[in-house]
Formats: sequence, C-alpha cells, structure tokens
Amino acid sequence: MKRMKSLRRNQAMKRKNRPVIVRHFFGIVLVCFALSGAMARNLPPAESGGLPSNVITQPLAASGGIQAPNGSSSKQPLADNAGLQTTTASRSSQPLAKNKALQAPTESERPEPRSAIGAPPPPPENGEKEEADSLLIAPDDPIVAMLDSLAALSVFATIERRAETDQPRKHNFPPDFVPAFSDSVYQRRMDALNARSPFEFVYNAQVKSFIDLYANRRREQTERMLGLGEMYFPMFEEQLDRHNIPLEMKYLAVVESALNPTARSWVGATGLWQFMYHTGRLYGLEVNSYVDDRSDPWRATIAACEHLNDLYEIYEDWALVIAAYNAGPGNVNRAIRRAGGVRDFWSIRHFLPRETRNYVPAFIAITYVMEHAEAHNLYTIPPKYSYLDVDTIQVKQELSMRNISKLLDIPLDELRYLNPSFRQNIIPHHAENPYVLNLPKEYAGLFLANEDTIYNFRTPEEIRQEEMAARLAETTVHVVQRGDVLGSIARRYGISVREIQQMNNLRGTVIRPGQRLVVRAPAAPASSSGSSNVHVVRSGETLGVIANRYRISVDQIREWNSLEGTLIRAGQQLIVRPPETSVSNR
Repeated sequence: MKRMKSLRRNQAMKRKNRPVIVRHFFGIVLVCFALSGAMARNLPPAESGGLPSNVITQPLAASGGIQAPNGSSSKQPLADNAGLQTTTASRSSQPLAKNKALQAPTESERPEPRSAIGAPPPPPENGEKEEADSLLIAPDDPIVAMLDSLAALSVFATIERRAETDQPRKHNFPPDFVPAFSDSVYQRRMDALNARSPFEFVYNAQVKSFIDLYANRRREQTERMLGLGEMYFPMFEEQLDRHNIPLEMKYLAVVESALNPTARSWVGATGLWQFMYHTGRLYGLEVNSYVDDRSDPWRATIAACEHLNDLYEIYEDWALVIAAYNAGPGNVNRAIRRAGGVRDFWSIRHFLPRETRNYVPAFIAITYVMEHAEAHNLYTIPPKYSYLDVDTIQVKQELSMRNISKLLDIPLDELRYLNPSFRQNIIPHHAENPYVLNLPKEYAGLFLANEDTIYNFRTPEEIRQEEMAARLAETTVHVVQRGDVLGSIARRYGISVREIQQMNNLRGTVIRPGQRLVVRAPAAPASSSGSSNVHVVRSGETLGVIANRYRISVDQIREWNSLEGTLIRAGQQLIVRPPETSVSNR
C-alpha cells in the first residue's frame, strides 16, 4: 500500500515539473539561437552590454569611412582605435566593441566567391597588395644578388672612392643626404619618360619598392653601376640604335647583371646580358674550354639585340619582351593563356614565375633612377677605365694574358676585367673570326711596337717545357732485353758506353731487363735550304730551343748571326754550325 502511494506521488511530481522543464528547454534554445545569430553577424550578444537590436551596421568604404543608412554618400570619421562605427535610426553613435575580432568585416576583408571548378583564379587588380605576391624584396632575390656581386669587382678595388668635392652637386645636397619625394613627383617624372619612349612606364607600389632599393637601400651599388655605365652604355646604345630598339633597353643589362661582365647566375646564365648556354648558341655565341662569348661585351650585346627583336616580333609589347627575355616565351605564353588571352604584363603578372614578376618593375625603377640620379643625390663611382679609355687589337697568334701582363706591366686582374670572355688566360687564334684583345689606350701602342716580341715571348718555364718536348720527340728509347749489356746496346746504336751512361745518369754498367735507356739524343734536323749548317726558324721557336737542339749555346748563335738581342721571327734563317766545324766532325 505504501509502495503504491509512493509511486503515485512521484508521478504527480513529474506532471507538476514538466512545464518547468519545457520552459527551461525552450529558453535554452532561444538563448543559443540568439548567440549564434550574433556571432554570425560578428556582433557581441545583448547580455554582454553590446549593441541594442535597432542598431544597423554598415560596411566600411574603401577610404575608411562609412555610409549613412539613408543611402547618402556622406561619411563618418573613424574612431581613433580604428574600430567599427555604427549608426542607429536616429544616427546616435554607440560605444565600439573592444575585441577587434568581433568587428564587422570590411569589403576588402570579405572572402571572394569561389570560381568554377578548374577555372584559374582571377588576376589581382593593378596596384592592390597581394598576400601571395608580397611587395617586399627578398634578400636572395636574383636582382639583389647581382647588386651584391659588384662589391668583389676588382676594377673598383684598385682606386680610391672619389672625393665628394670632385663632382659638383647639382642640387646642393649634403653628401649623405637621401632625398624623398611624393608619389605625385614620381608620377610626373614617369609621365616625362613616357613622352619620349615607346616603352610604357607605370608607377605603382611594385615599382616604388624597387625605386627604394636602388635610390635608398643600395645607393653605393647604384653609384658603381653609374660608373660602369660609362664603360658599357655607349656600346649598348650604338647596337640598339643599329637594330632599331629603344635606347632605354640598355638598362635591361643593369637588371640582369648589374653591369658585371663576369656575372653568373645560379642557373648558369652568364655575362652582361645573362645568356643561357643554348640561347647563346642560337645567336652564334661560342662556348668552349678557352672562350665563352656570352661574357664578351661586344658579341653578347649584338646577340641580345637580335634576341630582343625576335621577341618583339612575337609580342609587339616591350614589357612582355622583357618578361620573355627573363622567363622565356613559353612561360609568357602560358601566362597569357591563363589570363584569358590578354597581352598586357600587369594583367598576366600574377601568372608569371615569381622571379619574373619583379623584372619589369625593376626595369622601370632603374630606368627612372638612372635618368634622375642627381635628383636622388646619386653620383658616379668610376671604375679605372671608361669606354674611351680602351682600344682593341686583333689577335694574330695564340697569346697568354700572363705574358702580356709581364711584358706590358699591366695588372692581370685588369686584363681579365677588360677581356672577360677568355677562361684560361689564353687568347686562342681563330683564322676565320679573329678574337680581339682589349687594352688600355696607353698600352695599345706599346703592344703594336713590340708585337713580334710579344708573340714569340716565352717564360723560362715554357722554354724548359718546349725543350723537354723537343727532346722526347727526337730521342730514341731502348727497352733492355734479357742478355743485353751496355756494350751490345752501344754497338747497336753506334754510340759509346760512356754516352749511354751520361744520357741516363748511370754510374756503373749494371742494367736490368725492362729498363728504359735513352740511346740517341736529338739530332740536327735538315733545314729547308738543304744545308745542315742553316736552321729555318719555325713559329714558336726561341734561341734557347734552337741552341739546345744543335747542342750549342745561345751566345754562339748570336755571334754567328750578328744578333744584338734574342728576338727572332718565323722563317728567319740562322747559322747553327760553321762550315769548318761541320767538316771537322765528319
């Protein structure tokens, strides 16, 4: 009985409490719904002291203001903490939310709708900052690496930095002053460049970052490039004009190599114009163990002009030509297809390789800086030689730059700088297309006055090597067989045992099978004149080589031929055995 009463009591309590549970359940549901709605709008809930229900939020305009709810174009000023401003129906301002994460997104922060499956992302609008394509220039950027290579260029190490008073400063700036200009000044100067060039000079954030690189952060390297320009720009302009290419394209070599003739990129591009191996071969630049024409300023400039003209025939746009020069036509064509067929660099820039995206902005920036160097307080750091200080000489025979350095007293590093295409310090002879030796003008006349001496000059080490080679070419070697003795070997070759001992540095007469013995020293060759007393000088021979070959001294040759010095020439006839000596030996 008691159990039945207890069960009935519990059932009554459940019926009594059910409305309370239902009310709590629906209350929790309503609270959760309100919270989710508030979070979806990025607004704080009403319980936290946030905005009342009659507040209307407006997206921020591009300039940072907000539009009035009635659709007018009047804008409210932003608060000092850059938070979101709100307006009610009566335009009464409310306190801003302290948590920035809960502020309403601006138009620029709202996610873009996804494109169709397989469709490429649209290119960013010109001038907008992209997260994937930062405006910052990386320290390992190839353009920056080329600037850094100028620090090791030996042609600057041999001179002191110019005195500040040597060059008058046009704008009376202090030596270390770095001018700064507004965007309107940059734009006005770009417009002036556009007025006299077929290239379209654009001023935007990307270009401005490279202007800052050349004019502010790397000022000394820019001044060095101004000095190197005195060496190379006259030659560039001559060839560009001959090929009907805008003269401003000379600054492309500044972007490619920083005007360092020995520059070499991490992918193997070489020289002032940074030719790859196969591209250089297409335009006739020879590369072998001794010569790399990609480093020859003259030949590489001609090849670069031909290459630029070929690219312009494809794109008919110089900005695309510069992009194709760096990345290759394949990458540019692919970027044009992905951009929907638009032939405009700034429209396809987002689809180009990351390295190539910077080349046109860098080209525009360095053109601007070079044309307005004085306005930025930039002045030339000259190298030792300029374009007018250098003369050229065609090479008739193979030459060693070390010998030229010794005979003319020119530092070898300077010769290498003026002749960067010769890899092994050897200038080979090419009959069909002779190579050219670049020399300072004051040494060119000295070279021509002593041309025969220079061509026939041999160092003591080279003379010893030639003597050894001559001995080996004309010496007979006998391999000792079982049962051979010095006496039998001497009789076989018509010489004495003592001669065998002297030629082989033997103290005794003991020999062993397999031993090699020199048994015949170099003999006097028959001359072309038919007399054994006269030797006709061949190319490359010296008095030392000839004297050793005939077992006489250099002084004897000079005495018999009335020679004052050691200079001889190919084809010259020299008396090497007086008639009386020849008769007595018979």
